[in-house]
Amino acid sequence: MITLPLIAITMGDPCGIGPEIIVKAWQTPDLPAICTPFVIGDLAAMRRAVTVCGSTITITEINAPEQARQATADTIPVLPLSSLSVEEMRYGHPVAASGDAVYRYICAAAQFCREGSVAAMVTAPINKEAMNLAGHNYPGHTELLAELCGCDDFVMLLAGEVLRVSLVTIHEALADIPRLVTCDKVVSTIRITEDGVRRLCGKQRPRLAVLSLNPHCGEGGMFGDEEQRAIVPAVQRAQQEGIDVVGPLSADTLFYFAAKGEYDGVVAMYHDQGLIPLKMLHFDDGVNCTLGLPIVRTSVDHGTAYNLAGNGSASEKSLVAAIRMGVKLAGSAGRGN
Repeated sequence: MITLPLIAITMGDPCGIGPEIIVKAWQTPDLPAICTPFVIGDLAAMRRAVTVCGSTITITEINAPEQARQATADTIPVLPLSSLSVEEMRYGHPVAASGDAVYRYICAAAQFCREGSVAAMVTAPINKEAMNLAGHNYPGHTELLAELCGCDDFVMLLAGEVLRVSLVTIHEALADIPRLVTCDKVVSTIRITEDGVRRLCGKQRPRLAVLSLNPHCGEGGMFGDEEQRAIVPAVQRAQQEGIDVVGPLSADTLFYFAAKGEYDGVVAMYHDQGLIPLKMLHFDDGVNCTLGLPIVRTSVDHGTAYNLAGNGSASEKSLVAAIRMGVKLAGSAGRGN
């Protein structure tokens, strides 16, 4: 008998759409055949989401991940780490108590992954303002998880069926990016991206493209020297290591060819450079994956959508895709719990 991998899903901000998309995702017919998921979150928030979504699914409390295996298909097992009041989980409002609860969900899931209790963690969206109100000052999931795992070399990759885009810099002010684009950072991102894309697409030598920072690759230094100073040497070093990578290439044309399948992955220099085209193609089914960690973590590629919270209309497609990718990456990494 095959033992399906345990997948920990963090509930995300209860004031947003996280609980609702979890309820809707649970009704995806094929998920019970590939994994055993459970939620780390809040019982009241999840029960409220069931009502909002008009679902007949039931919520049951568990005390340890392994107990999720006893749940039936029409039940969502929840490991509660908070007991929030109605006021502390008002729809559409960042609240300190919810921000603190979200932080604890993430920490617990990461610990379960690190100790081998679960195969992967999948995160519903959080509100960074709420976490900051609670005293947890992180730009996002990625940086918090890197700290929890004691990891300095990590990469945010967003992926759909067509595009897979990683980022050299993540949540940074645009004015700071030229200083942060260094040869070592670009090389590290290429290496980690190749490993992640190989596991996702099943190719031994995936073909990668590296973007320039400046328009037209800097026009030989007329528009900046980051290409010659950092990106060209980084690509050359990666090529010498045997990685199938080209660049720097101009972002205004590269994505046309990447969307046609000529590249398995794209390394972008900053957040919007890579994620605008990706979300044009994969707004509903994109997945955020943190590469370089000693654990498997995937996430939805959208935020808390406070404007939609409480009406049950938010799409669960990205969460479903994140669960599937988490299972796939866990399998490629040999994590079968």
